[in-house]
Amino acid sequence: MAFKENYPSRLLEEAVDAISSLPGVGRRSALRLALHLLRQPQENVHHFAQAVVNLRDNVKYCHRCRMISDDEICSICADNSRDHNTICVVESVRDVMSIENTGQYHGVYHVLGGIISPINGIGPSDLTIRELVQRVESFCEGGTDTVMPEVILALSGDVEGETTSFYIYRQLSRFNVRITSLARGLGFGDDLEYADELTLGRSIVNRQIFRP
Repeated sequence: MAFKENYPSRLLEEAVDAISSLPGVGRRSALRLALHLLRQPQENVHHFAQAVVNLRDNVKYCHRCRMISDDEICSICADNSRDHNTICVVESVRDVMSIENTGQYHGVYHVLGGIISPINGIGPSDLTIRELVQRVESFCEGGTDTVMPEVILALSGDVEGETTSFYIYRQLSRFNVRITSLARGLGFGDDLEYADELTLGRSIVNRQIFRP
């Protein structure tokens, strides 16, 4: 049965509408959160609202890897102690955070911003695949014969993830680059976000040559 409520205030109803627009938040939970905010000191709510506004208005996307950042280049790409010969390709910013939490990876990243999904109208041109190809091409042209770059395809193991991995593999196959994928300690269709750190860490350490 749908949750219905007669609101004593139009402002409260508008707040519930806004909060319930967030993913996974129903109107009942939104009402509870709105009433909670109403009970907080005014300065706390203003700080909360300003933090959200600052996130939306001022966050940047790294020019190299498309990770969210406070600067034009993210802290990972700017870190000279990282292995810049190894690029881990992931679907989302959340995947970067999950992999970083394992402490097992010390290269850099490339965030696609999604995966190829024809049913949802998402094609290769909607992702940052072209930018990835340009990164690899630039590295291969400016690198040395003794250093072969590695691209790790760290995408989900479902049909859409595998399709995206295969497409990227085809785009990069003309370069002198090692293309690997996560060891399948992760189940078919598993998202990196929900993998435990130990399993994800092992799948990175034990990665294998990508075989389409």
